[in-house]
Amino acid sequence: MIRLSILFFLMISIAVPVSSAEKRIMTVEDMWAMKRISGVQLSPDGKWLVYSQTEYSMEENASQSDIWMISTGGGSPRQMTTHAAYDGHPLWKPDGSAITFISTRDGSRQIYSLPIDGGEAVQLTDVPVDVLSFIWSPTGNKLAFTSYVYPDAESLRETAQRDDEKEESPVKARLIDHLLFRIWDRWTNGKRTHVFVYDVNDKSTTDVTPGDYDTPPLDLESYQDFVFSPDGTELAYVSNKTDMPTTNTNNDIFLVSLDDGKTMNLTGDNDAVDNAPRYSPDGNFIAYRAMARPGFEADQYEIILYNRQTGLRSSLTKDLDLSPLELKWSPDSRHLYFNTQEQGRRTVYRVDIQKNAIEKLIKDHVNADLNIGPQNRMLYICQESNVMPEEIFSLDTKKAETRQLTNVNKPLLDQLEMNPAEDFWFESFDGKKAHGLMVKPPFFDETKKYPLIYLIHGGPQGMWSDDFHYRWNSSMFAAPGYVVVMVNFRGSKGYGQDWCDAVSKDWGGGPYRDLMTGLDYILKEYDFIDDDRIAAAGASYGGFMVNWIATHTDRFDALVSHAGVFDQRSMYGATEELWFPEWEFGGTPYENPELYKIWSPSAYVDNFKKYKTPTLVIHGQHDYRVPVTQGFQMFTALQRMGVPSRLIYFPDETHFVSKPQNARLWWGEVFDWIEKWINK
Repeated sequence: MIRLSILFFLMISIAVPVSSAEKRIMTVEDMWAMKRISGVQLSPDGKWLVYSQTEYSMEENASQSDIWMISTGGGSPRQMTTHAAYDGHPLWKPDGSAITFISTRDGSRQIYSLPIDGGEAVQLTDVPVDVLSFIWSPTGNKLAFTSYVYPDAESLRETAQRDDEKEESPVKARLIDHLLFRIWDRWTNGKRTHVFVYDVNDKSTTDVTPGDYDTPPLDLESYQDFVFSPDGTELAYVSNKTDMPTTNTNNDIFLVSLDDGKTMNLTGDNDAVDNAPRYSPDGNFIAYRAMARPGFEADQYEIILYNRQTGLRSSLTKDLDLSPLELKWSPDSRHLYFNTQEQGRRTVYRVDIQKNAIEKLIKDHVNADLNIGPQNRMLYICQESNVMPEEIFSLDTKKAETRQLTNVNKPLLDQLEMNPAEDFWFESFDGKKAHGLMVKPPFFDETKKYPLIYLIHGGPQGMWSDDFHYRWNSSMFAAPGYVVVMVNFRGSKGYGQDWCDAVSKDWGGGPYRDLMTGLDYILKEYDFIDDDRIAAAGASYGGFMVNWIATHTDRFDALVSHAGVFDQRSMYGATEELWFPEWEFGGTPYENPELYKIWSPSAYVDNFKKYKTPTLVIHGQHDYRVPVTQGFQMFTALQRMGVPSRLIYFPDETHFVSKPQNARLWWGEVFDWIEKWINK
């Protein structure tokens, strides 16, 4: 099947007009050959940017991450590490003399230091457990790092010894006494995430978050949930210390003194999510994100400013109907920078805390990894679009001039024909405006008719955006000759909280009608779409919607359901985050069984006989968010009702397909399935 897909690509390439012979369509191998930039960090003097660059090998079915550096003035990037092991998570030493990073070069994940003026990397930590992440104290004499530990272990050594005993034991049974016992793609195995402070001088390690809870929390976290105060005497961290975190969203921010261990709950009066604490450089404020509604993980965040002297708090974004993501202070403590999901993009804003004035700095594409220069003038970001993987850009905030600093994928991108995402708006079934993105196929000819792939995002409180996604890549879907359409139906983020709220308790209602109305609109508006050749595909909630479509309409010629929910009641009993279904369906299935039934595709299986839409079902064994039995149930029902169907089961994948060769199989099977049935 893989060979058939590759042949299909080659046939299309051969059919390209001679005038476009210098370009070709993107293949799966091309997508996985893209170099991926992440973790961009600005040096203290503002002269250098360090980042992690990951490259994948399809042949070896593996990845390689190394540390790179580039001048903020531009020029050629310089590779700083070349070890065969993982090198990532780069951070500058506070005095700028060295780059520190996590490496597995000596068998476990430890922190290393590489002098900026040359020399070999030196191991800083030698703890008996893996270091998951770390930060520096601004004073440069301490590190804080996270590790998985047994909460009742007296030392890191005891945690390591217990792990060794379990590994050596022929008995692999797990003894479980509480929820959560697994999360996303891993079993917790009775361990917790804790934060440790490491003294660089005397090599001592102190657990500053002891107890039977996770710090940072297992979910609903921010980009960074443990930070030092500017003077290095205090640590702010995020944790959920309730008896059963799986049933609530009460993440709080705690402040712990590093001198005497005294701890204060900064946000104890809020039972909803609080996270992302950020001390102002002058030490006067702590900014953080807060939601208002307990139990609702997709509520709108506001940036709260806490005055450390007076104890007063104020919202900096109460009039902005969007949710801030990353938070970064300016060096002068006057401005906060943040990005947010907005109408298919991830835009960047700046708020003046003295004037309480907000301005938008960047409106296009998807922007992350915000870094602010020492003079509060230059902003450095990692930007991507559907035709460009992540690259580093600078923005002169006074001149409003943007400059691209890296171009690591240019040699490959120059070979590929891709079209940028285009916006469209339509009036939905109830008169409300809905937004979507369209990606046209390579070498597009408006006089021709093209088949359509209708993509449905997950969440459901997610958002299709102008990004270079490595699993649901819109340009990759368009490559074989498809028009790709992505509608941000009600429930999507980036269009105000009312639009986001509208999916809850109405999973197959308004969102489904938005999608069908959007389909009506594009078929009427765009003559180049062949309304006799239409496929739909989605994952997670998108997979649920595909399952819903399979039981509610025959408008599609082929369907692809990845990690989709089929039966809400059995899903509740096997997933990990219980606050999610309890909010979405108004309680537990024991308390409110009707909504769990109404919004279960399993309740409408008889309709399979009527619609008989060929459906490809895909699921991974280690998916603990939407357990694999949901895919099995969907496939079983399709088979029993005589619907053309196929199941792809990945025993080594999770909610996502992350291994290169598995991804190649995934794309090949998806394209083969769609091509087979839309042309039948």
